[in-house]
Amino acid sequence: MLSFQLLLDYFEKEFQKEIQIIQATAPQQLYDPVAYSLVGGGKRIRPVLVLHTASLFSEQPQTAFPAAAAIEFFHNFTLLHDDIMDHASIRRGMPTVHLKYGENKAILSGDAMSIIAFQFLSRCEASKISSLLTLFSTTALEVCEGQQYDMEFEVRDQVTESEYLEMTRLKTAVLIACSLKTGALIGGADKQSCQLLYQFGILIGIAFQLQDDWLDVYGEESSFGKMIGGDICENKKTHILIKALEMSGEKDRAYLKNWIDKAEFDKNEKIESVRKIFTNSGAAEATRKLMEEYYNKAMNTLQQLEVADSEKTELRNFAAQVLYRIK
Repeated sequence: MLSFQLLLDYFEKEFQKEIQIIQATAPQQLYDPVAYSLVGGGKRIRPVLVLHTASLFSEQPQTAFPAAAAIEFFHNFTLLHDDIMDHASIRRGMPTVHLKYGENKAILSGDAMSIIAFQFLSRCEASKISSLLTLFSTTALEVCEGQQYDMEFEVRDQVTESEYLEMTRLKTAVLIACSLKTGALIGGADKQSCQLLYQFGILIGIAFQLQDDWLDVYGEESSFGKMIGGDICENKKTHILIKALEMSGEKDRAYLKNWIDKAEFDKNEKIESVRKIFTNSGAAEATRKLMEEYYNKAMNTLQQLEVADSEKTELRNFAAQVLYRIK
């Protein structure tokens, strides 16, 4: 088993070579935005998970690089299109693709990234492409379903906690779960191990999104890489907002709904006012508590994986980073 850091270093070195190829590909106006969205880095969590789970069951985790690259391309494609739909201005501390290159170019370049992802997947071992393609294409469609639910929730007056969690499973968690299972499949893991790793990914993926919701309200912009309070300004039905509407007193609930209904507002004033309600109602604490519950379920699932306990250290550390991350 190799450490996350060694796998990250390996992936980054090989992935930068692929980005250089893209930068040299014509037409540049299609591929420059692709390279721009990738070269800025990011945490590369998902591709490292692919390589790591492959290393749990194989001595040649490098054979999982094409699949790891496929997932990184697809993940960044979703971010690019999400930023357009969310009217986001900052991604990883840099102007979003649609602001730098224009919305039409960003849409087309995002489409290209999704296709490139499948091209990378086709480089995997022939005997495993069928199972990998089934998993990857199912996941890709689920991510789109999750995004659709997310958009629908923005215009609905009420969203339940269970609806939110299902949207989060689809939009965020399934890609993390796919990453873990993809590496395991390439490494030759048995069916039970693949399923346990997939379930671990679902649980920790939901915890990850809950933390992301919390950081959007309480994080530091310099660390988070995105504008703090963006979800508040967009009236996104995050877990914190859902719980605040449920837990607030009548006066605060009416005040919160008033902010939601306002078409024009001062961003800073809205963020500060809504943040105060989130804190005073106990909604923020409820979100943190639920995140910890999903983290604990994830750790219990990981415990059932039949590999040496020492080989679970990196996944335990990954899960802990989800719980305590600040960006």
